[in-house]
Formats: sequence, C-alpha cells, structure tokens
Amino acid sequence: MTKVSAHDVAKYILKQAGGMTAMKLQKLLYYCQAWSLVWDEAPLFKEEIEAWANGPIISEIYQAHKGKFNITSWKTGSIEKLNKTQKETIDKVLDFYNKKTGQWLSELTHRESPWKDARKGLLPGERGSAKISHASMAEYYSGL
Repeated sequence: MTKVSAHDVAKYILKQAGGMTAMKLQKLLYYCQAWSLVWDEAPLFKEEIEAWANGPIISEIYQAHKGKFNITSWKTGSIEKLNKTQKETIDKVLDFYNKKTGQWLSELTHRESPWKDARKGLLPGERGSAKISHASMAEYYSGL
C-alpha cells in the first residue's frame, strides 16, 4: 500500500495548478487516482473514494475543506512524499483535466461507470457513501 496520502496530492495539485474550487480539487484527485491505477498499476494515495451525489469524494479531504468554496493552499500533507513517477502522473492529469471546470468534471464522472456502479439503487441527489473500488476504476479507465 502506498504511503502517500490524498493530502500530499492535494498540496501538489494546488502548487502546480493554483487555486480552484473544492469540487474541482476533489475531481482532480479522483482522476489522479484513476490514472495512477492504469498507468502506474498502483494506487496514488491510500484514502478511499466515495460515490457521493455530486460525484467522487475523498471524505478526509472533504472534512479539511468543508465550508470553503475556493481553495488556494493546503495546510496538511507533504509534496516531498511524492516520487518522480507520481508527480509525472499528476502532471499528466492536470495537463488534460485542469482546463475544465469543477462542474464539467463532476458531470463527466456522472457519465462514467465507476461512479454510476457505486451509486446503483440510489436516486439522483440521494446521499450515499459507497466506495468506488480500485478494480472498477482500473477496468474502466484502462478501456478508454
């Protein structure tokens, strides 16, 4: 299991990309995890991702930014924990996804099977915290 936390990745994303909405940060973290599973064949960070009504969410990150709309810096975490391969993966994800808005990224996750499958049986907008498995993410994104 990886020693890197989502806090380390969040800190790196904000350093590289600058401030953004909390929603966008959550979705970028999700895509960093997804593409790490495909490209590096390993999870990028240890925290689980839950299928909330507004898309994939890392609960520990949510607790740290709760009540904030825009985020410009991250107090916890250490960029030094990320190795070269992990930084390259995050940078590639940012190159592609950072141009999009948080709302656009949220809508994209709603069309993709890892989130949809984890939400099976729930109505749109209904609260839920089912985990999105690494296996479902790796399988879906490796097929793109």
